[in-house]
Amino acid sequence: MPPSYVKPYVKRQKNDAADAEAICEAVTRPTMRFVEIKRHGSASSAMMLMRQRTQLSNAIRAHMAEFGLVAPIGREGLQNLIRLVETSDARVPEEASACLQLLATQLKLLNSQILATDRRIRTSARATETGRRLMGIPGVGPLLASALVATVPDPKAFKSGRNLAAWVGLVPKQNSSGGKERMGGITKQGDRYLRLAVVRYAQRHGARRPWLVQLLSRRATKVATVALANKTARIAWAIMTSGESYREPMVHAA
Repeated sequence: MPPSYVKPYVKRQKNDAADAEAICEAVTRPTMRFVEIKRHGSASSAMMLMRQRTQLSNAIRAHMAEFGLVAPIGREGLQNLIRLVETSDARVPEEASACLQLLATQLKLLNSQILATDRRIRTSARATETGRRLMGIPGVGPLLASALVATVPDPKAFKSGRNLAAWVGLVPKQNSSGGKERMGGITKQGDRYLRLAVVRYAQRHGARRPWLVQLLSRRATKVATVALANKTARIAWAIMTSGESYREPMVHAA
């Protein structure tokens, strides 16, 4: 069970006995939902490596900024800083330069490991029948397909695509009371990696969908991005449960 569902049943002080009692109480609730066992996939490994790469990049930037050396956002800006370290720039003290060179070496090694992991992800996504069908969705590549296969081992555990989208966290956060509904941004609940993967897909490939172009003319970009991510999650659920391949919707003449 998700820990957040057990928390309301914990009485006063938190200890092992109180936690065990809360779990026993929560598990008997007829409406309780349980966590499905996930498959181990290369997509989660790639996410960990990317997180480490971000940490190393930020560390290099932060240390260089202490010496007044700041570069623009992006990979090219980071490479400019690394070149200053590798050429032993006079503005960087010798002791600090030696440590920064170690960080730069770690970053290069991590980049090569990420490339190798990406190759494994592509191979893994194409090796499964479900992964190949998911990649038939416009813009869904091996990374997103393998993430869906790994994190959703049993798509039929969800009654509908709407439930899957809600589980990923692509629904508005509610703060309603007294019959008055108040909707906010998306909930940050669910699988963070999967949610980011779907939203990034929506940001990169959204312009290809005519209905989204119309939505962008009326609503903010972030709203349209989440709408496309939500739609993508529902399409993925339909493909995973039906066993069918993606079919482009027919455009009816006005």
